[in-house]
Amino acid sequence: MKRIITLSYVSVFAVCLVSLVAGDGRVGALIQETSPVTFVEVPLKSAGITWVHDNGHSPERHLPETCGGGGIFIDYDNDGWMDIYLVNSGPSDFFKPEKPIRNALYRNNHDGTFTDVTEKAGVACGKMGHFGMGASAADYDGDGWQDLFVTNYGANVLFRNNGDGTFSDVTSVAGVASPNWSTCATWFDFDNDGKLDLFASSFVEYSANSSIFCGDNKMGRRYYCIPRVFKPRPSHLFKNEGNGKFTDVSKSSGIASALGKSFGVVATDINNDGLMDLFVANDTVANFLFVNKGGGKFEEIGLASGVGYSDSGSPRSGMGADAADYDGDGWQDLFVANIDQELFSLYHNEKDLTFIDKPGEIAGATRLLSGWGLKFFDYDNDGDPDLFLANGHPDDMVEMQASRVKYREPLLMFENVNGTYKNISSRSGEVFQKDFPARGMAVGDYDNDGDLDLLIINNGEAPVLLRNEGGNRNNWLGVHLVAAKSGGSNPMAVGAILTWQAGGVKRSRLKTSGGSYLASHDPREILGAGKAATIESLEIRWPGGKVDKLTNLPINQYIRVVEGEGLSKTDTSKAQGPQK
Repeated sequence: MKRIITLSYVSVFAVCLVSLVAGDGRVGALIQETSPVTFVEVPLKSAGITWVHDNGHSPERHLPETCGGGGIFIDYDNDGWMDIYLVNSGPSDFFKPEKPIRNALYRNNHDGTFTDVTEKAGVACGKMGHFGMGASAADYDGDGWQDLFVTNYGANVLFRNNGDGTFSDVTSVAGVASPNWSTCATWFDFDNDGKLDLFASSFVEYSANSSIFCGDNKMGRRYYCIPRVFKPRPSHLFKNEGNGKFTDVSKSSGIASALGKSFGVVATDINNDGLMDLFVANDTVANFLFVNKGGGKFEEIGLASGVGYSDSGSPRSGMGADAADYDGDGWQDLFVANIDQELFSLYHNEKDLTFIDKPGEIAGATRLLSGWGLKFFDYDNDGDPDLFLANGHPDDMVEMQASRVKYREPLLMFENVNGTYKNISSRSGEVFQKDFPARGMAVGDYDNDGDLDLLIINNGEAPVLLRNEGGNRNNWLGVHLVAAKSGGSNPMAVGAILTWQAGGVKRSRLKTSGGSYLASHDPREILGAGKAATIESLEIRWPGGKVDKLTNLPINQYIRVVEGEGLSKTDTSKAQGPQK
């Protein structure tokens, strides 16, 4: 006999409507200066992208239907141009699609168009148990080719890049399937042995045979249950053994001791001790902040640090997460997006393992929104991390009970102005006047023009590709790091610290891993120089602790820097001056 529970996304989070500071999120504080940067929606047909996300929508309202899909930027063929991988749903214990559903890999043709190479590459997934969520790319075996990890409701999949345009499914050999329900994943070196390890976040206990029913019995309608009514699960940490195999160290590391309902994750270093920590967004339970204690151990300090709950002491519906030093004080700050009425959080690092929530203008702009994909990135190449948010309510029936909360929601763009975020969505392009059921979001320079573009994956709809127009009006330097000396298989230098000086101004950036939701990003770093005519110096502190310092650097082009060898060949890309 089914147990009747009337909790739903709608009934819990649409009951406390208050006035907005910034309207529906599109209009923020007035800014005197004029932004030269807009994001232009690329017509997918002309770009050659025909893939559409299928969420498996059913009358039974199974929870995994609300959470996909994901997508990433990945240079799978090492030609210096970002390709695109998109993750779809698929057959599962509750979904039997009438037509085949698959993921898609699109090769970048270097001219603004893409070619579908999924079948040749062998990364379609689409078989039973692969109801897709997201993906994460990294060169886990150190052979110089980016590999691909796909998270699912069902068993996860690890594809090894063969270096010839194809991938091999090595999940069983590697031992990283972690069946049930995984959402975000990220690659990072938690023990500083030079090999990329893998964290896969776990969502709730769920199956088609779940006895929980959420809905309005009088209306005869069924709603999506909120995750609060499901049991939490431990996430997974896999240690890279360097021989193609991984060891599950979830229990011995302390990761598994914290039961959560985990969505977004970012690997960062919150206390500047050279060990990568993990910030994990949880839905309806406290967020996790796993501090790396060394020796393969983590301590969860979300509550003590001030990032676990709201200021009122309540758990929120954490979805997307990211980290960056937004105010330039040398310490990593954190961001997490929640569901409507809960406000999004910008956590300022107080340098003592505690954080203070200082959302500023972001709070009013997001009160009626639900955030998923998000990222700190320098959209205008002035050297400071700006912030983009992709939003959409998880329940497609929310508008039946909430007059001011919508299922499809606007995108938001915030500019970093001297360490304070200003809502510039209304002047960042026509796409910000539209609404989307957004989920995953990835950042990358797909056209190699020196500014970062955006890929947004919509639940049950076609994705959106946004081209950055004007970000390269400021000077920049694109850096492809190769950590050849730090050991093993962390060639992309996750955990490296880049410090560059341009026009007499010194800035620093930690190369984090993960961030956003169901996504991973362009592995190259674009260092903004503003109007400075030169970048006087670039210092790279590699993950192993070694330091390289470069001077007399080129500008407005991509370079390749190999640990211990300095400037190598220029990547295959456009090398050009500031755009007028």
